[in-house]
Formats: sequence, C-alpha cells, structure tokens
Amino acid sequence: MRSPRRLRTELVAGLVVALALIPEAISFSVIAGVDPRVGLFASFTMAVSIAFLGGRPAMISAATGAIALVVAPVVREHGLDYLIATVILGGTIQVVLGLLGVAKLMRFIPRSVMIGFVNALAILIFLAQIPHLVDVPWMVYPMVAVGLAILVLWPRLTAVVPAPLVAIVALTLVTVLAAIAVPTVSDEGELPDSLPSLLLPDVPLTLETLQIIAPYAVGMALVGLMESLMTAKLVDDITGTHSVKTREAWGQGAANIITGFFGGMGGCAMIGQTMINVKSSGARTRISTFCAGLFLLILVVVLGDVVGQIPMAALVAVMVMVSVGTFDWHSVRPSTLRRMPRSETLVMVVTVAVTVVTNNLAIGVVSGVLTAMVLFARRVAHLTRVTELEQPDASVRVYLVTGALFWASSNDLVYQFDYADDPDDVVIDLSAAQVWDASTVATLDAIVRKYAERGKRAHIVGLDTHSAARHSALTGRLGDGH
Repeated sequence: MRSPRRLRTELVAGLVVALALIPEAISFSVIAGVDPRVGLFASFTMAVSIAFLGGRPAMISAATGAIALVVAPVVREHGLDYLIATVILGGTIQVVLGLLGVAKLMRFIPRSVMIGFVNALAILIFLAQIPHLVDVPWMVYPMVAVGLAILVLWPRLTAVVPAPLVAIVALTLVTVLAAIAVPTVSDEGELPDSLPSLLLPDVPLTLETLQIIAPYAVGMALVGLMESLMTAKLVDDITGTHSVKTREAWGQGAANIITGFFGGMGGCAMIGQTMINVKSSGARTRISTFCAGLFLLILVVVLGDVVGQIPMAALVAVMVMVSVGTFDWHSVRPSTLRRMPRSETLVMVVTVAVTVVTNNLAIGVVSGVLTAMVLFARRVAHLTRVTELEQPDASVRVYLVTGALFWASSNDLVYQFDYADDPDDVVIDLSAAQVWDASTVATLDAIVRKYAERGKRAHIVGLDTHSAARHSALTGRLGDGH
C-alpha cells in the first residue's frame, strides 16, 4: 500500500485474472452440471477468502476443473443441495488434514514429478482452448493471432500495463466497433445479476446422507489440497519466496466451507490464473488475489453486459500464452534429456501422460510419485554388496555388508553367504549398512538360522544406534520365514 506502483500492478493483475476467471468458471460449471452462477460465485468467495486465509500470497483459488470432475456425479445423482453439503464436508476434511500437517508430505514429491506436473498442466491448459477454435467463424483465427502478437510484442514496449489486459481490451473494441460476429463470453452462459446469499443445504442430517457425500468429499479434499500445494510450491520457485504450506492447506478448507455456505461448487488453487497473476502480470501480494475476486463479482453483476461482449478469441490467446509460459521447455531439450538419468525422465513422462489421459492432476502426480518410489527402490537395492574380508585366523570368516537394507535390497541377502564351506564362526559386519525395516531383520534371522542348522555360529556386529534398536526389538520375534 506504501508503493503506488506496486499497488497499481496488483490492481491491474487482479482485473486481468478476473476477466480470465469468467469463462473458466462458466466452463467448469457446465462440467459439474450446475448453473453458471454456482461456478462464478464459488470463484468469488474462494478468491476473497483465500486472500485472507491462505499461506501463499498472490496465488489464485477459484472453481476448478479438477473439483468439477470430482463433484459432478453428486449433482447428477442427488442435486445441488447435496453438492453444497459435499463442498462443506470436503472443506472440513481439508481443515483437519491441514491441522494434522499433511502439507509436510510435499517434501516427498520429487523434482521430476513437479516438472511433469507443470508440463502436464501447460498441455491441459492448451487443450482446454481447442473447443473454442473448432467450428467457429473464420474471423476467430486472425483475432487469436492478433492477440498472440500483442501478448508477445507488447512487453517489449512497456511493462506498465500488462499485455493480457491490452489484448482483451483491444480485441473487444475491434469486435464491438466492427460488429464482428464471433463467440463472446455471454455465449458461454448466463451471468448472474445479484449478489450471492448465505444458505444452508436442504439435506437430511442422517448417516445415509453422510454415506452419499463422504466419498466425494474425501476425493474433493485430496485433489484440492494436492493441486493447491503443488501450485504453491511452483509459485515459491518462480518468486523465490517461501510460503506457509500448512496454513495454505487449512486455509483452502476454510475457503471451501465459506464457499459452500454461499452456494458455490467449491474449488482450489488455479495454476493457469495463478500464472497470469504472478508471471504475466507481476503480482506478488494478497491484494491481487482479493481484487481478482472482488473485480469478478463487480464485472459479472454490475458490468455483465460489457463483460459479455469480450470475444472468446481474446481469452483463448491469453490462455495459450499462459500454457507456453507454464511449460518447462528446458526439461525437454535434447541436451537436458541426454544429461538427465533415464529414470528421472521416465517419472516426468509418466506424470505427464497419466495426467493428460485422465485429465486429473492428482492421479498424474500420484502415478509419478509411485513410479519414482519403485525406480528409487530398485536403484538403491542394487547398491547393496556383500564382500569377504581377509582374516589372519582361518577359523573365522568376516563378511562386510554395505548399503541400505530394506525389503527390496535384503531379500537376496540370504543367498550371498557360503553356509556349507564357511568355518564354525562367521562375523557379519553391518558397520557400513543400515537396517530400515522388519524384512531385513527377518532376513538376518534367516541367515543366522541357516548357519545354526549346520552347527555354526553367525554374529551380527557393527550396527549403528538406530539399526541396533530396530534389530533388538524385532529379532527372534518375527516367526520362521516371515
């Protein structure tokens, strides 16, 4: 507020985001099977609420396609009131998960999954524009081209006014003044003409109702948190700042609860609009997020007739440039792919492919993480070695085990000892290894037992503090062969 230039940047960014939110919210309403008002009001309440409650300044939260896909069956099978109840319950679950520290799990998401998430998101943003370019008047194509030219060239002239705003205003004026018949925002659906009001869902407070909405509420909570926290981390990287992920998690839940009580369809962080706000418009504070919600309400309620004249070609151009700017082009350069381990590239490809095929970022991220876990376990397992150390006393044989011992690496350990030809005393030195799980303890027990069956003694030595504690707590208590 102390810097007029910064304040102007935040206000203009909020206006540009609000303009981009309108067709998105309407489209997501159609996906969810509800009136456009439900999506628009959800975007307003989410943006305004998260501006105060969230942990990531300048991030935009509103109605999203991921949430629309999750809650669509509720609307189709049970109606709008059950949707509202689902949103409120989903928000409550998010608050609980946030307070339990679920945001800390973000550190288990590898960088290759993050890159795949970003690239898949860019592809989905681009693909979402295709329907606006099919079976449309031919004038749409030159208008999109002009919009793209403005978005590319305008920043070279000045950064005072964001290029997306210039493109939207210019193309709207051309459309209106030249009376060009092209699809406009008003063609996407009816805009509301009144403010949202507080309401309670008209559903019976019974166990049956809970059984109906709970699965969708849990799905909504998990998908919303995952997309929001991934987007927050992306904005952290772009801005070079740190955000409070735990606060963002419960803040998203609180915003969804508020949205539900105002009859909205729920939502989460929006990567496309966030990129417009942070990357294209240069916003950095909560003011832009708050203004995006406020301007959205003003635009659709007060200036609905004017907003309805904005050609979809202008918004398509903006979103295409957002997708281009969002994609991590460095990650697919031949030089990068040659240097990058194949496992890292595979994780990125799996994340992108699954996300694009399912149109669900959460499924894509989970698939990428699982792929990374399997490849990591396989790679670490191959680092485990058993070597025989030379000893002056032939009556004792010493084996040195190196590496991390867990279910994937310890299963073959039992086959790496010469039980028949070893002397009566065998020392298994684990000073260069770590015991991570019960599977390893069971394997060590099996090794000791095989020597004992031949009248020989095997001694486990060299365990570090944590490995020794785990070994002493489990050895001899796991049962034969388990």
